[in-house]
Amino acid sequence: MIRLAVESDSAAIARIYSPAVTDHATSFEVVAPDKEEMAQRIRKISRQFPWLVREVDGTILGYAYASAHRDRLAYQWSVDVCAYVDQNAHRRGTGRALYTSLFAVLALQGYRNAYAGVTLPNPASEGLHRAVGFTQVGVYHRVGYKLGAWHDVAWFERDLAERIFDPPPPRAITSLLGDPALAEAITLGELQTATEKITDARSEEHRSQSRG
Repeated sequence: MIRLAVESDSAAIARIYSPAVTDHATSFEVVAPDKEEMAQRIRKISRQFPWLVREVDGTILGYAYASAHRDRLAYQWSVDVCAYVDQNAHRRGTGRALYTSLFAVLALQGYRNAYAGVTLPNPASEGLHRAVGFTQVGVYHRVGYKLGAWHDVAWFERDLAERIFDPPPPRAITSLLGDPALAEAITLGELQTATEKITDARSEEHRSQSRG
């Protein structure tokens, strides 16, 4: 299932995130946060924004969250988003499911735009972001130095909801707790994944019958 993260998820989230810091340039951090630091991040982010995890048989396979895009007030309807998936759980639809739910929650809150940065080269991440509706805006060339090399970062954008005149400020995620609409938005990713599996199974069955 997909659900809101809680501080007790911090050890699993830190474990999933660690390789992006220690082994790759995916993240521009250079010291992987421990579970205590991650718990603080979850607590801070979750005051305003959604932080979601996908849990299967008691194991967290991935997570996604949003944060402020910029501090100035006119940016308040825009967010930065990211998703990380356990190295042993790639290609199971976890990233797409998490993003689907995350976008639904953000739209419910009143956010309009989502942005994501991807350290290059990273074909899998680029493919995921395009698959969930992002388009590339541009590239920051050689913007970060890590692991003995300068790295480019591609930036992507995606609409979350229609732009309207005089939009109300986005609602904090805490104001939606207990709202059935929030529960429905969070489950959207799993529902879409289940629907896609059924569609794929029917397509494979049709192909098998055609070959037979």
